[in-house]
Amino acid sequence: MSEVCNIAAALPRLAAAGPAQVAMRCPGRRGANGFAKYDVSLTYGELDRRSDAIAAGLAGHGIVRGSRVVVMVRPSPEFFLLMFALFKAGAVPVLVDPGIDKRALRQCLDEADPQAFIGIPLAVLARRLLGWARGARVVVTAGRRWFWGGPTLAAIEAAGAGAGPQLAGTAPDDVAAILFTSGSTGVPKGVVYRHRHFVAQTDLLRNAFGIQAGGVDLPTFPPFALFDPALGLASIIPDMDPTRPAQADPRKLHDAIDRFGVDQLFGSPALMRVLAEHGQPLPTLRRVTSAGAPVPADVVAKMRELLPGEASFWTPYGATECLPVAVIEGRELQATREATEQGAGTCVGRPVPPNEVRIIAITDTPIADWSQVQELGAEAIGEITVAGPTATDEYFRRPEATALAKIRETLPDGSTRIVHRMGDLGRFDAQGRLWFCGRKTQRVRTPEGNLYTEQVEPVFNTHPDVARTALVGVGEGGRQVPVLCVEVEKHLPRHEYQRIVEELRRLSEGFVHTARIRHFLVHDGFPVDIRHNAKIGREKLAAWAAKQLGRTP
Repeated sequence: MSEVCNIAAALPRLAAAGPAQVAMRCPGRRGANGFAKYDVSLTYGELDRRSDAIAAGLAGHGIVRGSRVVVMVRPSPEFFLLMFALFKAGAVPVLVDPGIDKRALRQCLDEADPQAFIGIPLAVLARRLLGWARGARVVVTAGRRWFWGGPTLAAIEAAGAGAGPQLAGTAPDDVAAILFTSGSTGVPKGVVYRHRHFVAQTDLLRNAFGIQAGGVDLPTFPPFALFDPALGLASIIPDMDPTRPAQADPRKLHDAIDRFGVDQLFGSPALMRVLAEHGQPLPTLRRVTSAGAPVPADVVAKMRELLPGEASFWTPYGATECLPVAVIEGRELQATREATEQGAGTCVGRPVPPNEVRIIAITDTPIADWSQVQELGAEAIGEITVAGPTATDEYFRRPEATALAKIRETLPDGSTRIVHRMGDLGRFDAQGRLWFCGRKTQRVRTPEGNLYTEQVEPVFNTHPDVARTALVGVGEGGRQVPVLCVEVEKHLPRHEYQRIVEELRRLSEGFVHTARIRHFLVHDGFPVDIRHNAKIGREKLAAWAAKQLGRTP
């Protein structure tokens, strides 16, 4: 069993060592004050035993090693029991953000071509009405069954009770899951995760952040909670809508943190802003991690003030296709703030060993082999690439997307590996630190050269009346007109907008990366990604800006 490559393989060991240790607590019922009671919990022994039972029960319905299974279950005990059951069975869970455009969601599910669909009653109903995953021959309802909803997850667990350990002999290259990207810069793509990727992620996270068993974690992005059992952590599932971190109630987060002595927290930059603006100290936290988009400098500074002096604030850089790639701690990030605000980009730290990160010349076409690559030196801006144990090697049934994002490299010993193109632009400085300059597809290609979002926007974000900005290009590539979209602080009346624009125009004249910008447009509220509420939908803003200027997008 110890030789099996599977993220669930750690669970039986942990259950044997501490069967009564709490693996996770979930919100459950609410008290008179409106706060969750957290009266639903799972110990390591229960998580191991019950996931065994579910895996055995699923096998009775033909869900076995290699079966693709759509999972649409809210973060709850059922979600974690089900996910570990599927890993143990060697089945392949398919996860798609439920908040994406319904047409895109249907396309994702059709591409996944699942053999089974497991969801809460509402998701099962939506599948029936909207034609999701029509080819799924097994439908399971996680919750109360309606007459058309197939067997319930509870019934499947009951059927498999007493079956004993259920850990398939999965190999490193076996497909472990299909995780769809958020689609923030296009139609979501299904990232193929193999079991070796999950195991490597666990090791890299443990080593990069010094995680030790016995800690208490508040993972506000549910998929990250799946790593906690493998790391020996107790998860406190927050009382919030995980698809809307920007709308989380900070009082409820503090209640959970204080009640259970949470010492680790993961959240998007949008959630970090919620806590920073709430302004209440976080004395029990020892490690905070934020990812999904660059964390604004003012949020980092405020969070550092709220944390104990010995606490660390990490902002790892990565993507669904490869995580973590590089990391930087808040103190070093704060030290680079002035450079960022003067157009240097955002420092994302140093590569996490054993990742090999290299910068290559910008191109929008596929690169089949590393021998065709033009690698760039220090300070040159190009596309960020990474090779390492967590770099995934394909998108599910998307050969064109795979060709654009993956490069095959032959190593000196004759072996080959896949190098992932991040689709991000950046550079290495003389100290070996990686600086993020923006998405490749969102660079603005003017006749005078490229402009990059992360070199332009931080300059303007220093204005006290500006909430955030977004650089977009209007027109044909190579002849684009740069436009700065501006979201002002919500308390400001409209008659102040012209003053702010004029001040931004004067500010632009002082920096090389901003001097060419002539158009400034105030927008009521930027579109953001559904996963982290932090990535700005610049493609939508570009279309809006073109309409405002009376031009072709």
